[in-house]
Amino acid sequence: MKNYFNFNLTGKKLLPVWVLFLVFFLVPYVTIIFKMKNIQPGKAPSILFFFLIFILIIISLALTFYIVKLIIENVNLKDKFIVFNGTFGKYIGTVLLGIFLSIITFGVYGAWFIRNIQRFFINNSTYNSNALKFQGKGGKLLVIILLTCLIPMILLTIIMTRFVISNSGQIPSLAIIQQLVMMLILIPYIYLGYKWMVNVDYKNFNISWKTDFWSSCGKIAIEMILSIVTIGIYAPLAILRLYKYFTERTLAESDERKLGFGYDIDQLNDFLFIWGQTLLTIITLGIYFPWAFCKTGSRILGKTYLIEQ
Repeated sequence: MKNYFNFNLTGKKLLPVWVLFLVFFLVPYVTIIFKMKNIQPGKAPSILFFFLIFILIIISLALTFYIVKLIIENVNLKDKFIVFNGTFGKYIGTVLLGIFLSIITFGVYGAWFIRNIQRFFINNSTYNSNALKFQGKGGKLLVIILLTCLIPMILLTIIMTRFVISNSGQIPSLAIIQQLVMMLILIPYIYLGYKWMVNVDYKNFNISWKTDFWSSCGKIAIEMILSIVTIGIYAPLAILRLYKYFTERTLAESDERKLGFGYDIDQLNDFLFIWGQTLLTIITLGIYFPWAFCKTGSRILGKTYLIEQ
């Protein structure tokens, strides 16, 4: 028997936090970006500029707490809601410490910072009075970032720079090749990054992806290419198809039981629904976004289920 999830967050509940995000982050951020155009070549931005960027980052992370809190608390299964017990004080402390340690370690601590944020939201969530526990390791994430993103990008930059110097006339075709290679680099990074994130213990169950590297990367590549060649029109369906693919390969396993997840996709109607919500958001200059987000989340999560294997 399929047990379906529900998502009860409404646009009205999300709107106040979204307005705060627009007023205190998005508008100031866009303003700063436009003012950067006035900076003269060769002249470094003032210290005040970097300070404002830092403050905006803190504001965005602070508002993220309330947005994620609302999302978690409005997910339910079998008429039982997930309860979130995390406090803003502990969250902001984790954020400030993470930023500080990431700066003094030249970004190396960033993997553990991401781990700590993921752990904060998951470990402070309970379902049916039982806590969830995130099992992802910072060291493993660092290896993923280094091997699938940072090192390949550095090597690509070196190769392309040397090629430009020796073949200056080939720059137009080089740009296309560079974009294709960058896309290929991102696929393993996306797959391994999300696989790392799905590693949660609940009671005596471990929830994780049971996936194959090559077939999964191939699936991501196909959906990504279709999105690119259709100039983004196909993108919502690509996301839905990837969501279905990986949801169906997510298992909750214990020594005695095995539970699987699934998603009842309706490709055409789901695709049109998401595009409709997206267009309404664009037409209203982002004001409709809270309703679009909640309606889309309710539609997708409402067709996501848990089933005994």
